[in-house]
Amino acid sequence: MHQPTIVRSVCAVALLVAAPWGWSQDRIYRCGNEYTNNAAVAKQRNCHVIEGGSVTVVHTQRGSVPPAAGTSAPAPRLNKGPAGTQVDAGQQQARDNDARAILQAELTKAQQRLSTLQAEYNNGQPAKTELEDSKPELYEARVNDLKSKIARLENDVQGIEREIQRLPGN
Repeated sequence: MHQPTIVRSVCAVALLVAAPWGWSQDRIYRCGNEYTNNAAVAKQRNCHVIEGGSVTVVHTQRGSVPPAAGTSAPAPRLNKGPAGTQVDAGQQQARDNDARAILQAELTKAQQRLSTLQAEYNNGQPAKTELEDSKPELYEARVNDLKSKIARLENDVQGIEREIQRLPGN
C-alpha cells in the first residue's frame, strides 16, 4: 500500500469513530410528566428544557391514538392532571392501577426484608459469629446496625401503606 492510501484509511476510520459525537440531538422538553422534542408544542404548553443527562423513551400500548379529524368518535371524559394537563378517565384509572401494583410490590419486598432482619435480630440476641465471640464490640455494632435497619424498614412499610391508602378507590 502507498502512504497516502494508509493516511486516507486512518482518516476515514477516525471520522467514522468521531462522527456520532458531532451529531446533535434535538432539545428535549418536559411538560409535566410528559416529554417532547417538538419546540412548537413545548412553547405552547410552557414546557421546560431538559439539560444534561439523557431521556429514555419507552413506548407503551396503553396510550390511545386520537381520532382523525372529521371522525365521529365520542370525546372521552378528561380529568385535570398535574400542571393542568388533560387526562382521560380510563388512562387515569390505568395509572392508578399501575401505581397500586408498584406500591404493593414494594410493600411486599419491604415486609420480606423486615421479616428477614427481625429473624436475624432475634429480639436483640442475634447469633454470634466466631469473630464476634473474641471481639464483643463487633457484635454490639452488628446488633445496633440491625436495630437501625429494622427501624428504617418499619418506617418504609408504614410509608408505603400510607401511599396505598391515598390512592383513589381505597
